[in-house]
Amino acid sequence: MTVPALVGCILAGGLARRMGGGDKPLLTLDGQPMLSHVIARLAPQVEAMMLNANGDPARFQTFGLPVAPDPIEGFAGPLAGVLAGLTWARAHAPQAEGIVTVAGDTPFFPRDLVATLLAARGSDPDTIVLARSGGHMHPVFGYWPLSCAEDLDAFLTEGTTRKVLAFVDRHPNAAAEFDTGPDGRDPFFNINTPDDLRAAEKAEALR
Repeated sequence: MTVPALVGCILAGGLARRMGGGDKPLLTLDGQPMLSHVIARLAPQVEAMMLNANGDPARFQTFGLPVAPDPIEGFAGPLAGVLAGLTWARAHAPQAEGIVTVAGDTPFFPRDLVATLLAARGSDPDTIVLARSGGHMHPVFGYWPLSCAEDLDAFLTEGTTRKVLAFVDRHPNAAAEFDTGPDGRDPFFNINTPDDLRAAEKAEALR
């Protein structure tokens, strides 16, 4: 089976209220920005990468990735970041079948994320696939076909809700199952609080 061309979209547009504001992906983890860990984990799995973030893109300049802001005004949640990724891919990687989104504050996501998402997608390139582990959906980790870009734009600009699953249910969709680690830790553990960051430091030290 030929592996399709995919664009990796790192979502870094959160407000980080529980961390006191600022950019969570720029926090230091194991001696380097958390975003560096995310980039290193995603890069081997996709053909190209971009970053979805709002505000001055210069603060991400050292990472060497193109930065696309939310195309929807106001904080519209993760779907706005998905739309940013789809819009960027259609303009700069039109050969891609879709994008794979990951969160910029989740440094330990699976190294086989993309392969598992594609396996759950099957033969239909227009199927949206979201990650699931431990009985919980992780809607910011998923495969999104470029074909859903126009409907997502309409959903965000004309609809009454911006919930991820409400949009996903409008399209063919599937879930990709991921196992917890040998230590019982969820592979989609994300860093929301200072305590989470300390826990991540300990987990990284054990790797």
